Amino acid sequence: MAAVTSQTPQTGQDEVTDLSKQYDTPMGLAHSTMQALKDRIKLHYDLASDYYLNLWGEHIHHGYWATDEAKAKDTKEVAQVNLIRLLLEISKVSEGARVLDTGCGIGGTSRFLASELGCTVTGITISTKQVEMATRLTKAEAAKQIQGDDKTVTPDADGFIALGKGKVRFLELDAEKMGEYFASDAGTLDAVWISEALSHFPNKALFFQNAFKVLKQGGKLVLADWFKGEELNQTQFDNDIKPIEDGMLLPPLCTQPDYVKFATDAGLKVFHEPKDISKDVSKTWDISWSLVQNPSLWAFAFSQGRDGIAFLQAFRAMRRGYSNGSFRYAVMSFQNREQSYPTSIDISRPQPPPPPAHLLSSGPVRSDPSKLMAAYPQPRNQRGSELGILVPPRMNVGEVRISKTENRINGWSPDA
Repeated sequence: MAAVTSQTPQTGQDEVTDLSKQYDTPMGLAHSTMQALKDRIKLHYDLASDYYLNLWGEHIHHGYWATDEAKAKDTKEVAQVNLIRLLLEISKVSEGARVLDTGCGIGGTSRFLASELGCTVTGITISTKQVEMATRLTKAEAAKQIQGDDKTVTPDADGFIALGKGKVRFLELDAEKMGEYFASDAGTLDAVWISEALSHFPNKALFFQNAFKVLKQGGKLVLADWFKGEELNQTQFDNDIKPIEDGMLLPPLCTQPDYVKFATDAGLKVFHEPKDISKDVSKTWDISWSLVQNPSLWAFAFSQGRDGIAFLQAFRAMRRGYSNGSFRYAVMSFQNREQSYPTSIDISRPQPPPPPAHLLSSGPVRSDPSKLMAAYPQPRNQRGSELGILVPPRMNVGEVRISKTENRINGWSPDA
């Protein structure tokens, strides 16, 4: 049997042996188009998700070892749950929240949020295989909670499976289309959760814009991801970052400040500043490297061609990048700060606050237009037409009549 690559414990470096050497492949080749990259990502996860389940378990993300004691005793499964708990800590997502788990993998985090916090979770992934696996694993877990002999699990009319005090469903969806797909849910979600998926997205700014659209006022964007270090020299980039981008099927990696700018440009505010936890998650790749030494896994990767081999070889680059500081890992959270407005007036729902008293009268009054506009604040991102602003687009703001009871301005009403 061919030899495999082994870790040198003292240095953390990899000893290149016959098996890994024979599969060497050029690194850092440019992805031809972003759509082609998406197609390759989908194919990769459709083919490899069964291996991921065996390799990492139900949580396809890093583990978090916050202390030396944790590093000594916590298993990767415990550490992976600890990362979820850290994200909950920095975001303050509450029990019973409505959550969109973006890039949900095989549903580990979605199930945790539903069963442990009673959340209503929709998980989305670009992979058909992952939707099938996530649904199957969720039904199996739900069946364990059913009393009696009949363990049949039946989703509700919207596809949700009851789990603990919450419920969860999974959809195959390109995350860049989530703003359009969930348009009817705009401004209603308590949280958008994304863990180690955004680095795959070609258009990251669009993701933040879509998150802003679907989040309710005060809703949270909860994020964990991979980053490149700031101010890298060319050698660091070529040796560490390019192999990771190539092997992990990533468009160019961003820095942590890049994500903050994307978020604030989209209208979100920082809820928890980026927290760099690279040293507390890097053990993930020490464990992973030891797990991938099975020759059958290399044989599978080889059967998938260049992408399969580049993926496994990227493990070495990630370990090296963490060691060199060129590759980083951080968690952060953001909040939707915009006041939400209904798209139509429903008298059964709470109405916007009345204008200031000096603008209210039984007869015509002279008003400063700026004061009138202040009575009904305009959204900061010019989405007024979507949000049903109560000030009509055409009116003489110099002379108005506002009725407290009829919600009318000079005879105009929202339903007219």
